Amino acid sequence: MGDIIQRILEFITGMGYWGILLGLALEVIPSEIVLAYAGYLVYQGQINLIEAVIFGTIGCLLQQVILYAIGLYGGRAFVDKYGKYLHIKTKHVDLTERWFQKYGVGVVFTSRFIPVVRQAISIPAGIAKMNMVKFLVFSGLASVPWAILFVSLGKTLGENWKNINENAAPYTRPILWGAIGLMLIYVLYKALTRKKKTLG
Repeated sequence: MGDIIQRILEFITGMGYWGILLGLALEVIPSEIVLAYAGYLVYQGQINLIEAVIFGTIGCLLQQVILYAIGLYGGRAFVDKYGKYLHIKTKHVDLTERWFQKYGVGVVFTSRFIPVVRQAISIPAGIAKMNMVKFLVFSGLASVPWAILFVSLGKTLGENWKNINENAAPYTRPILWGAIGLMLIYVLYKALTRKKKTLG
């Protein structure tokens, strides 16, 4: 892990729980790393596990709200022009926008566990003006296990928390396959529902 990332982590976590929340909301560094570092701080006894998970969840959720707002108020024009500065690729937004338009709001939850599209799905939700309460519920339900997993792994790894990417794989792989399975079930359900309406 680079010195720059290490310095940023130390700076944001130097502000305590609010620093963790801020770091996740802005996601200058991937959420997995911030959460794992928070777990490392729990291992050191500097912060509390439960509070780290709570603030981590809120931080992850806030980041999705920011992306939702970008979609709601900026639309595709903003994403196409400034997305690269926010590490948001147009092709990923194109993909998630097609998913959202075709399968509806349920993909907001299932997509949270799929790499690459995890953040991008919030933008088409904002563009489509998805109900904010539903958006918060789906996003929150997905953010809780994500925060628990990486904070816990960071705590378990202790001094080896920097190896989070390698050590997280056995845990994230089943989650990924589970999310893909849920996505397929949801897509099949939507297809059957649409077919019934057409036949009716």
